[in-house]
Amino acid sequence: MTEHAESAADEFPEPSGSGRVDVVGTAHVSEHSVQEVESAIEEAEPDIVAVELDEGRYRQIKGETPDDLDASDLLRGNTVFQFLAYWMLSYIQTRLGERFDIEPGADMKAGIETAERLGLGVALVDRDIQTTVQRFWARLTAVEKLKLIGSLAAEMGPPLTVGVTVGAVLGGMFAVVAGAFGGPFIVPGGSLSGILPGGLAGAVEGLLDTLLLICVVAAGIGIPIAALLTRFRSEADVEEFDMEQLTDTDVVSAMMEEFRQFSPGGAEALIDERDAFIAHRLVALREAGYHVLAVVGAGHREGIEGYLDNPETLPPMESLTGTESGRRVSLYKLIGYGFGVVFLVFFGLLILGGASQAVLLRLFVALVVVNAVLAGGLAKVAGAHWSSAIAAGAFGWLTSLFPLLAAGWFAGYVELRYISVNISDIGTLNEILNDQESPILDLVNRMRQVPLFRLILVVALTNVGSAIASYVVFPLLLPYISSDIGGMEGVSRLLWQGVREGTQILVGVL
Repeated sequence: MTEHAESAADEFPEPSGSGRVDVVGTAHVSEHSVQEVESAIEEAEPDIVAVELDEGRYRQIKGETPDDLDASDLLRGNTVFQFLAYWMLSYIQTRLGERFDIEPGADMKAGIETAERLGLGVALVDRDIQTTVQRFWARLTAVEKLKLIGSLAAEMGPPLTVGVTVGAVLGGMFAVVAGAFGGPFIVPGGSLSGILPGGLAGAVEGLLDTLLLICVVAAGIGIPIAALLTRFRSEADVEEFDMEQLTDTDVVSAMMEEFRQFSPGGAEALIDERDAFIAHRLVALREAGYHVLAVVGAGHREGIEGYLDNPETLPPMESLTGTESGRRVSLYKLIGYGFGVVFLVFFGLLILGGASQAVLLRLFVALVVVNAVLAGGLAKVAGAHWSSAIAAGAFGWLTSLFPLLAAGWFAGYVELRYISVNISDIGTLNEILNDQESPILDLVNRMRQVPLFRLILVVALTNVGSAIASYVVFPLLLPYISSDIGGMEGVSRLLWQGVREGTQILVGVL
């Protein structure tokens, strides 16, 4: 059991010796389920009421202070995306609860309160939610992850508004970078020279060109995104159904099958593994001689009862616990390491090719400065304090050379000096997303005030800024930085010389 369940076991009444388990399947957002749970407990008079909860969710239901999140876990790369998965699952349950006018988890709360009122033991038999979400995220394919994030984005407002907003942000970044190294792209040069004075005409032309470029990119990116979000939203629309039928075996089976079609791996982590985990706990209580009434979601009832009838088919408990690494090769990591190797090889070949210290220093300084400006700037846009933005800028260049040292980590750890994040932040984010009337920018601004979301945003945008600096801006600056050695032609000459020198050294060693 969880830590809480083990401590509660000392307070269990003496086992009646009957050693049996009865399972009640409920809908977590159904008033009918609440009444069913209360009646079942009062009629069965078990020794123990087992609920589908872990320690953290039990404390939330009891109204205790939510746990602070572990910063070291939160700032690790994949944990950001696991948070999105957890947020999505929480949001779905919250929306269903509002739709049927009942607090999510009311069935579990009813089970706990009824057991306490009757002086019965309470056992927490579910797996830790963080372990479940981590294993769920690791089992999703890249396409499934995109669909999950897209579904969350689709809830932030009208698809066209969300899509164009995302497109405008990306368009603004593209226009700034492109405008620094070229243009005009849309407004013909000199078109306003006969209307406005020379200097003013050039400035207005540049401004109009930038604005039009942002609009073009926003439309080019935003409209396809809006089309995808419209599809996500239409797929997410739930047909009207009778809530009392939600615990019916046929209805639940159909819903579980639909989820398995979306993500077989995700269904294994969210449903099958938890069925086995809960069944392990219930079998142990049964073998100890307790009469247990288990209150679980209707989707778990069939699987749990199957294991209770045939406990020899239970997988080993060790296979159901602990974190799990993704089964597939991470394209993101491959690209990150690839660019890191490219930078190291680039500077190494320049050294072997005989590049002067002045040239190497200038190139390195450019890499550091461009990273500092973009990583620190985007961290500030995300709402970071000045010290966090400075940390993002100071360590941005490390992300280029050493992908494991993401600049976002440094900015995130500094930001944690000013904010405290905990589980309750997810509930706050759900409340904000439920506001369907406020403009999208207002929703984003309100979400930025939530510590957990701001921390995630600071970490993410810092890393994005460093990536843009390393993989886009720095290569564009190379011709200007290396002008005194012949620009790109001179750099290429030094690189080829470095290849020849490196080959000779390698042959000599062999």
